[in-house]
Amino acid sequence: MNPHLHNLTQLNQLQQVVAIGGGHGLGRLMSSLGFLKERLTGIVTTTDNGGSTGRIRLQHGGIAWGDLRNCINQIITEPSTASALFEYRFSGNGDLAGHNLGNLMLKALEDMKIRPLEGVNLIRTLLRVRCHLIPMSETPVHLGAKLHSGATVVGEVNIDKLTELPKRLFLIPQVSATPEAVSALQQAELILLGPGSFLTSIMPPLLLPEIAQALQSTAAKIMFIDNLGVEHSPAATLSLAQRIDWIEKTIGQKLNNKSAVDGIITYPEAHYQDLLHKTIVAEKLNDDDIIYRHNRTLLCKSIDKLLAKLQ
Repeated sequence: MNPHLHNLTQLNQLQQVVAIGGGHGLGRLMSSLGFLKERLTGIVTTTDNGGSTGRIRLQHGGIAWGDLRNCINQIITEPSTASALFEYRFSGNGDLAGHNLGNLMLKALEDMKIRPLEGVNLIRTLLRVRCHLIPMSETPVHLGAKLHSGATVVGEVNIDKLTELPKRLFLIPQVSATPEAVSALQQAELILLGPGSFLTSIMPPLLLPEIAQALQSTAAKIMFIDNLGVEHSPAATLSLAQRIDWIEKTIGQKLNNKSAVDGIITYPEAHYQDLLHKTIVAEKLNDDDIIYRHNRTLLCKSIDKLLAKLQ
């Protein structure tokens, strides 16, 4: 264990931490908090329709496995032949070109009528991943956006390509949340939102009524972790305060009439002057090699510091 992680007095006391999001952002956060092992649960967005995942969904239907696969891959602590196999991507020009074997393995389990969560658990066991990962829903679902003109845009890829910020987001169809995701939120002591693509990774799980309700009734502290780079999507036009506003309007108030987001982790240059009523930790969080990626140790220390401030 990293010696720095022994000093995380707040985090080390927690029995149930839940992180919500998708893809690279959630994977980075969960790999940072991997020392929590079984005490950490990720609720993963399943609306992806791009790349290998999009092709599989277009041709064979099913839920989007890409973000789950990405998270599993980033959490693996002991690289092995099994983990290399899971991440293998076919090259060349044939039908398999560009497909990721992990996506195909998860899709095969789904086709075998194995419950998606059980399929994920099987892969977790195979790859010795101890943190829990739960798809936000086990029913196929796409992300939709309503524009100010009244037009509707369907699919994450198309929403990310928009040149204007949509009026609102919704799910097509309106599916149910995975029961274990709701249960994890009900037992959580800390809930983390972000980092990641705001409209297409962080927001989709919040559009599930059962998840919004669980976030309203939770006694847990809810933290938002800001991105370190500017997004290549319409979300780039949203200030930090506007993103918090989107989240809080989607979730609603906590039942004790408090706002949904208790604390925010951001970087020193961020514009958070409109959010001084919130508890904020603004610190250098960049990794030295890739500046828009969070340094795992610095991120853990910031979460621990914010937890102490929120007590």
